[in-house]
Amino acid sequence: MIDLKALRENPQRFIDGAKKKNYTPDIDTLLKLDEQRRALMSEQEALRAEQNKLSKETGPRIGKLMNELSLVGEVEKKLIKAEIDQIKAAPAKMKEQITALDAQIAQIEPEFNAILLSIPLPPDDDVPVGTTSEDNIEISRWAPEGWDWDKSFEQNKGFKPRSHIELCEMHKMVDFPRGVKIAGSRSYILTGDGMKLHQAILRYAFDTMVAQNGFTPMSVPVLVREEAMVGTGFFPGGRDQAYHINEVERGGGYDMFLTGTGEVGLMGLHQDEILDESQLPLKYVTVSTCFRREAGAAGKDTAGLYRIHQFDKVEQVVIDVADEAKSRQHHRDMMGFVEQLLKSLGLPHRLLQCCTGDLGVKNADMVDIECWMPSRGSVDADDTPSGDFGETHSASRLYDYQCRRLNMRYRPGGEGGKGATTFCHSLNNTVAASPRILIPIIEMYQNADGSITIPEALVPYMNGQTRIG
Repeated sequence: MIDLKALRENPQRFIDGAKKKNYTPDIDTLLKLDEQRRALMSEQEALRAEQNKLSKETGPRIGKLMNELSLVGEVEKKLIKAEIDQIKAAPAKMKEQITALDAQIAQIEPEFNAILLSIPLPPDDDVPVGTTSEDNIEISRWAPEGWDWDKSFEQNKGFKPRSHIELCEMHKMVDFPRGVKIAGSRSYILTGDGMKLHQAILRYAFDTMVAQNGFTPMSVPVLVREEAMVGTGFFPGGRDQAYHINEVERGGGYDMFLTGTGEVGLMGLHQDEILDESQLPLKYVTVSTCFRREAGAAGKDTAGLYRIHQFDKVEQVVIDVADEAKSRQHHRDMMGFVEQLLKSLGLPHRLLQCCTGDLGVKNADMVDIECWMPSRGSVDADDTPSGDFGETHSASRLYDYQCRRLNMRYRPGGEGGKGATTFCHSLNNTVAASPRILIPIIEMYQNADGSITIPEALVPYMNGQTRIG
């Protein structure tokens, strides 16, 4: 959620930011509603203050008047009794006025909150302006020794590549037909060496983040309340991508949603909390099963393991103080952890600076990491794919956008600090999402005879197995 005070002071910044991100929130209407809401709340506060004042004065005033009753005549008694009745009635009348103002505020808030939640965080000034992912800019690329970017897979390796689908079927690593039979399209079953390799990469990525990079391992729910999805910025805009469990219709207390990333659970850990500055930064890592409806992806990557409804992901999250320089450094570090992982696996990859139109509502900046996948790209006359990059990671910098929505603050000054609380900053990045990451591993480590060499880093996680097939 954006800073409402900052919006009031400089609405044009948010109008321009939304335009760069291809969003059109009705900021003018929000500001009008905000003005009405603040006026009503100010009136309400004044009434409450008067109500408190009356409650303190009522007893003594009535007591004084009651004493006077015995000292005056009948005419004066009637006047005093009328005054006492008026004093007694005043708080009730004031309560009615406050209740009426509550009703007026309640009428405004649904539209007010809906617009406020839809306003995107303005992109950082150094993010390139663009419309779609086609406008993203390559920052850098890396490949292991011996790989020539100017040559095809066949020229580099000396044989035509098989796709991960063909290789998985050859070695009985994935059962697509039975996955579809059980769960419908975009479903699969990992079997044998496929499941072993899947677990190996997840465990390796998780262990690396804990042992080498100092992250705290966490287990978090993947079935969450709506507040967690709204708080992390996935709702309302991404509601159609989430699987929804209608518990209210079934007599439950509230509906539930399956998360598409462990980020939701990790960020929700400290919702409505005030952290001590000495606790920060918090560096969390989790491995969780993720679910995505892939709404709007009809016809895209329908075969194989690239775009699927259920997968497992190792996710990293950092929560720290509200300091832009520190947030930028965390962002670089988190990308570095992933690059280190991919290099240890020998996977050619590149970093892409996302343009403003590809950032989404909550990110001030985002960098995608894409791995080279030989089976992607166009196909030549011999039915050989050209190869292309496929997204495997996204590193996001959100400043206080999520933490405002989650009401996650910290108190500066260390233990016992007495300063005003401030909203935290947050960042997140994929460490490894499988089985998508299996595509470059399987395809880049295939041999001419169709066998697959296990990357050296994963051999210990495969119980010493060095080859499939």
